[in-house]
Amino acid sequence: MSDEQEQPERVWDEYEWERFLQKQDLKTERYLELLEKYADNPDREALIAKEMGWDEAWGELSDEDADEEEAAAWSECAEDDFRDEEEELEEWEWEAEQHPLYQRCASLSVWLQEALRLRGFLPAEDPLVDELSEQVGIMAGKVGAALSGGDSGEIGMTIAYLKRALRASNLALNAAEAVRKKKVLGRVRCSHLRAALFDLRSGVVEMIGRNREEWRRLYGSMG
Repeated sequence: MSDEQEQPERVWDEYEWERFLQKQDLKTERYLELLEKYADNPDREALIAKEMGWDEAWGELSDEDADEEEAAAWSECAEDDFRDEEEELEEWEWEAEQHPLYQRCASLSVWLQEALRLRGFLPAEDPLVDELSEQVGIMAGKVGAALSGGDSGEIGMTIAYLKRALRASNLALNAAEAVRKKKVLGRVRCSHLRAALFDLRSGVVEMIGRNREEWRRLYGSMG
């Protein structure tokens, strides 16, 4: 009876999620490389799918001898599942957007873009400004992803994304210091930016700590 009893799904900790996200990053980088490589090729989609290994995953569905009725049933089921997941994701995203930490991150990103515009700087025209703008945006995105994790079963994912947000905040602080030396934003705006980044960084660190405490309460030690 014990063999037939369904075992509970093992919950990933932050380190397993980090390894997973790193693999996804490599796949994304590979995909972007292939997009550029086959940009002018009329068979671009097929070539990319082959090199990414996607054609193998979908080969059974594209088989001309496949059972059309079974394929239609599979498609209808998949659409229902996708619709449910999409509705759940929209709910999580809405909750993330209402979180004070995410709102502060997003507000800083908007403020920075406006401050740069008023000073006549475009991120694309200066590597340091581009790095600053990019990392502030990444920080907001990773905080949003962390807060969209859903239930307690995704604590590991939440921490992994928060650690990425923390890294982005550190890189943003380094870029902000370099931009300050170039007098891109002016003394008052640089002071505001630095204070805001440190405040957001502290918020991310605090949230990581709270989530790790919750993990230990639920699952014990990590790693």
